Amino acid sequence: MQKPSIPKGTRDFSPEEMAKRNYIFDTIKEVYRLYGFRQIETPAMENLSTLMGKYGEEGDKLLFKILNSGDFLSSMHADDVTEGNSAKTANKISEKGLRYDLTVPFARYVVMHRNEISFPFKRFQIQPVWRADRPQKGRYREFFQCDADVVGSDSLLNEVELIQIIDEVFRRLNIRVSIKLNNRKILSGIAEIIGEADKITDITVAIDKLDKIGLEKVNEELLSKNISQEAIDKLQPIILLSGTNREKIATLKTILSASEIGLKGVEELEFILNKIDLLNIGCDLELDLTLARGLNYYTGAIIEVKALDVEIGSITGGGRYDNLTGIFGLPGVSGVGISFGADRIYDVLNQLNLFPENSTHATDILFVNFGDAEESYILPLLAQLRSKGICAELYPEAAKMKKQMSYANNNNIPFVALVGENEMKEGKITLKNMKTGEQKLVSGETIFESFLKE
Repeated sequence: MQKPSIPKGTRDFSPEEMAKRNYIFDTIKEVYRLYGFRQIETPAMENLSTLMGKYGEEGDKLLFKILNSGDFLSSMHADDVTEGNSAKTANKISEKGLRYDLTVPFARYVVMHRNEISFPFKRFQIQPVWRADRPQKGRYREFFQCDADVVGSDSLLNEVELIQIIDEVFRRLNIRVSIKLNNRKILSGIAEIIGEADKITDITVAIDKLDKIGLEKVNEELLSKNISQEAIDKLQPIILLSGTNREKIATLKTILSASEIGLKGVEELEFILNKIDLLNIGCDLELDLTLARGLNYYTGAIIEVKALDVEIGSITGGGRYDNLTGIFGLPGVSGVGISFGADRIYDVLNQLNLFPENSTHATDILFVNFGDAEESYILPLLAQLRSKGICAELYPEAAKMKKQMSYANNNNIPFVALVGENEMKEGKITLKNMKTGEQKLVSGETIFESFLKE
């Protein structure tokens, strides 16, 4: 008989892993709510007409398509299959697909529900997405995104708040991070003043790789995209701009003095930095001109977050986009958003051993089962503990003591309660700390208090 398996690029999560993942999700949710974001959910599957053409040619290839239900071959002709055009065939037998990200479904949601929504609309969404990518370490076909967006507001205060959210989430998770900040308008201005305005995409894609491949290779890539040597020479001091954020702003104002769009980007960044100065941001905020985030739909601020104590890619990213809903016929709705990379954050917390000790146990206290009379004595006690928010369970059978203790150990249960004949007579409970091995006798009435003191 064939052993069961799961599709490549997907994972099962154990109770311990789920407890850790929920610690991350709950932290992010709590902070989102603090800033007035409200949660929505969209279906796992969308109409392919919603998804196709929104992620570029490569993205279209990575969409998981769902076969039409029923007799999906009834609309097919033999030549539809024999002509070998798989895309055309797929269109005939598949009308739906799994969502590729949360942004396009969100845009669809805003357009469909625009009469019920009051703008600005602040939403967060924590759901899985699917990509038919080649699975490799750290890259999965099914993974969660944790997005927050504000749409229907051009105010840069939204960017300021998103930076505060990032700072607060990582403060709560105890991860030291650096927030990198740039602006798409500055990148456009740079392309303009070096005389290669129409090559903005090629330039940003190349300089975005500076960290990974180094300056020499970036310059080679720029040359290969037919960008002139003269333009590349002009680009060097801009890419390698150093100094404090304020010094960089001052230099950019000079460099970009002939570019209206470039100066607009500098002005936007300066506004954000001025407001952030009024706040007590714990993490490092750095203006980084090489940050392009590769995605072409950003039109303003670009944000990326790097962990300082672990070698790993970006763990959060986002930015401002001008026309999220235009693809669905509702133009002019500006938005700004961020997305926390839950899987990468999980890896960082694991590597640095930063998960709280109590995040992986579900039960606080296990009552050992000695038999029927003891069960009847313990059940009301259990109800009392649970009513106080203490997670408690009674072992379901009067099994050997060793077996019951092993159950407590295997499930990381920190306390075991023993109630036998003597304890019942005296109205007491023997409470054992499984970590220290220490045992003490407490009264049934005060078990709640004594438990809280532990």
